[in-house]
Amino acid sequence: MDEVFKALADASRRRLLDSLNTRNGQTLRELCTGLDMARQSVSKHLAVLEDADLVTTMRRGREKLHYLNAAPINAIADRWMSRYDRERANALADLKTALEQDPMSEFVYTTYIRTTPERLWQALTAPAFTRRYWGVAFETDWAPGSTITWHEESATMADPEQVVLEADPPRRLSYTWHTFTPEWAKAVGVDEETRLKLLAEPRSKVTFDIEASGETVKLTVVHAAGDALLDMSRHGWPQVLSGLKTLLETGEPLPAE
Repeated sequence: MDEVFKALADASRRRLLDSLNTRNGQTLRELCTGLDMARQSVSKHLAVLEDADLVTTMRRGREKLHYLNAAPINAIADRWMSRYDRERANALADLKTALEQDPMSEFVYTTYIRTTPERLWQALTAPAFTRRYWGVAFETDWAPGSTITWHEESATMADPEQVVLEADPPRRLSYTWHTFTPEWAKAVGVDEETRLKLLAEPRSKVTFDIEASGETVKLTVVHAAGDALLDMSRHGWPQVLSGLKTLLETGEPLPAE
């Protein structure tokens, strides 16, 4: 937590977070231009933010894109500040909300889990795990191009466009999102107007990048989707990934709310 508070204590670094909160996925050049800061200064501040896991990066060709990462804010709010009076922490709670509500075409979330890449892969694919922290089970052989049948709550979603895009165990997994059927909407309590908005958007995809990091594993989740789905998933993913982390590190899922 010390690195997070240190990173947030500097006004220039908060300006960088504000810039990414306005428009996520910026290059170093774009951040320098938008904030009228020297390239060297921006690079140094970004390094501090990356060390604190408040910013995560992805390569797109020759460009390095920078994204907000809500994981440290969630850790502060859910695992540390819960022992104290929430009313005294409104500022950080507001920041947590701002980070999770960033209007972007991709949701990017990075977290570190005390486990092995192989165990994490199993937790992302095996129904015995996914049902415990996600309430979802996948029926597929996880071969690229294979279809995936989703089982969530009392709904089953099967569609030819629900497919595995990449599967490189235990390093990378990518697949398309499920179909928003009336059965699914009824099971999870989504109204018809919202379901039609979701259906009108291009089918989204999620990618999990797994990287060993000392005694932990770095997991980066990228969900590329339309505005309606991102508005829902940017709130859902932190809960799902917190449940995944807790299950792998303690052997028990998060308590039901």
